[in-house]
Amino acid sequence: MSFLADNPTADFSQDNGWVVLGKAVFVFVFLVVTTLVMIWAERRVVARMQSRPGPNRVGPFGLLQSLADGIKLALKEDIIPKAADRVVFIIAPIISATAAFVAFAVIPFGPRARIPFTDIVTPLQLTDLSVAVLFVLAVGAVGVYGIVLAGWSSGSTYPLLGALRSSAQVISYEIAMGLALVSVFLWSSSMATSAIVDAQRSVWWVLPLFPSFVIYCIAMVGETNRAPFDLPEAEGELVGGFHTEYSSLKFALFFLAEYINMVTVSALATTLFLGGWRAPWPISIWPEANHGWWPVLWFMIKLWGFLFVFIWLRGTLPRLRYDQFMRFGWKRLIPAALIWVVAVSGVRAAQQFGHYTARERITGLAGLVVIAAVLYLAAEAIWSRREAREEAAAQTEPAEVDPFAGGYPVPPLPGQTMRRSSGPLAVEAAADAPAGAVTAGSAVEEVHGG
Repeated sequence: MSFLADNPTADFSQDNGWVVLGKAVFVFVFLVVTTLVMIWAERRVVARMQSRPGPNRVGPFGLLQSLADGIKLALKEDIIPKAADRVVFIIAPIISATAAFVAFAVIPFGPRARIPFTDIVTPLQLTDLSVAVLFVLAVGAVGVYGIVLAGWSSGSTYPLLGALRSSAQVISYEIAMGLALVSVFLWSSSMATSAIVDAQRSVWWVLPLFPSFVIYCIAMVGETNRAPFDLPEAEGELVGGFHTEYSSLKFALFFLAEYINMVTVSALATTLFLGGWRAPWPISIWPEANHGWWPVLWFMIKLWGFLFVFIWLRGTLPRLRYDQFMRFGWKRLIPAALIWVVAVSGVRAAQQFGHYTARERITGLAGLVVIAAVLYLAAEAIWSRREAREEAAAQTEPAEVDPFAGGYPVPPLPGQTMRRSSGPLAVEAAADAPAGAVTAGSAVEEVHGG
């Protein structure tokens, strides 16, 4: 495998001001239209999963429903709470939406192609950087500021809690996402998106770096606050989360930013792991499959495959508890990503500095992964036993409780003794308990006919 330079392979030498402006407008229109189609597709697909029709009134097959919803949001009254910090309250959604659009600037739609009706040949990409992937991560982190500022500036409790959840969530899963991308950088010897796509001529990185692909896919769902990881907007305990107090166009900007972030992380997964705009086999046998404008079609098919998975997850998986979500990120995902990065680094070092065959490298990689997995499972077992001992030490003796003490009947916990001092009916005491007392988990079942 040849090692690439750490610079972009895309040639923008023929791009003038009009070409750059046209590309920027195209990216903007593409993201807005994709968002409208994505909202419609999500409602239709989830409706089919739940055996209901979905939108089918506005336009053919309900295709104009998303546009109608956008017009409705624009015409709604724009309310700013009295306790809100007005300036920050207005700027927050603008930050989130702007960061979402900017992050897509380095995603390649295809190779070099001739612009119709001109002689200009240009890469189907707005721009590229030697650290393009890090640019996407950095801009995505800036977008979180919009969410945090929105929750803080609303002057309300639930938006603030949603903003805190979002910041903790992004910090946790952005670490795992970054570690998953390190192996791609090592395998491609570049951080430029165009160079990473060129490095996948013979094999897509999803095959040799499958653990990185799985970790990235999990992290990108958590990063975009989508179900089952949509904890910052959990209506069960936080109502609408950080955007509870928003309405009209400001709410629409948050809505738009969420869907554009989904498109961006899906496009990044396509670029880093699925060959980008390169045609899948056996279409790649066709000589013209990876030339001209055809690669845009392959890129869009892969992109919509990831977007469909987002919809699928929302329609099938329940929301996790916040403690489960954070424990999974810190105790499972990040250690697994670290172990895999160490293994990939060892294989790349052996490939570059040693004289080993492909079979020896693969065997060494498998051995490193197995050893690391065994060590991790042993450490996990030790941690679990330690937590169990701490919980057992913290337990106290069962206490007597009066379910009517606060005016409302509260059932006792298992092991607690219930002593009723009031109430319309008297509970018969257990044979071995004092008069008027019942221990939960023993005589309660007998009282109610168990």
